[in-house]
Amino acid sequence: MQPYELSLAAAADAIRDRRLSPVELVDSVLDRIEKAEPHLGAYVTVTAEQARRTAREAEHEAAHGRYRGPLHGIPMGLKDLIDVDGMATTASSRVRADHRATANSTVAVRLSTAGAILLGKTHTHEFAFGLTTPQTRNAWDTGRVAGGSSGGSAVAVASGTATFALGTDTGGSIRVPAALNGVVGLKPTYGLVPRHGVTSLSWSLDHVGPITRTVEDAALVLTTLAGHDPRDPASLALPAVDYRCEFSFLLR
Repeated sequence: MQPYELSLAAAADAIRDRRLSPVELVDSVLDRIEKAEPHLGAYVTVTAEQARRTAREAEHEAAHGRYRGPLHGIPMGLKDLIDVDGMATTASSRVRADHRATANSTVAVRLSTAGAILLGKTHTHEFAFGLTTPQTRNAWDTGRVAGGSSGGSAVAVASGTATFALGTDTGGSIRVPAALNGVVGLKPTYGLVPRHGVTSLSWSLDHVGPITRTVEDAALVLTTLAGHDPRDPASLALPAVDYRCEFSFLLR
């Protein structure tokens, strides 16, 4: 098995035990992107050199005992509605081709702080309105649709071009592409994951959530994402939870 094929949980265990380095994992996933992306179109942009630099930093931290947790050194994709400071957030629309974020979204900060490594931005239907992602092809059959609007994120995870990814869901936009590409897509409880810095389709219906290969992986990502943020008026003030315990009945 190649590193890009590992689940998040398996990769995290290998990095923690020093059997796999973040550099090896990121290089494996970037090699996979180079081979698969021309056929799939999951990404708007790939930040390969930035990812490699961050992976070297993560490896240095791990070598000196500064392990941040299960997302340390794990490569991810973010749907192109999610702001990352200095990067374009186009919402897959030409009208926002020159738009660049001037600050990080809450979820981007939480993932970066947890040690996750950004590979790039994934395609969405324009402004996330629609159930197909026209730029992106299904990970298992390129003649079939990928689903939407988080199709890029679902295809990246299914094809091994990201170990996990984030999508957004207003009316099925995580769940539909996850189903069509055979991965796990979670629409969290409304208000559980802050939406500050995420382009909105409908403020009263929008959710941000993980797309992963396993339920355990989804629990690991959700544990990092969840938590109150006063900049999101719908954000819930709830105690911290380890969602691996909450989802344990699904992991048996």
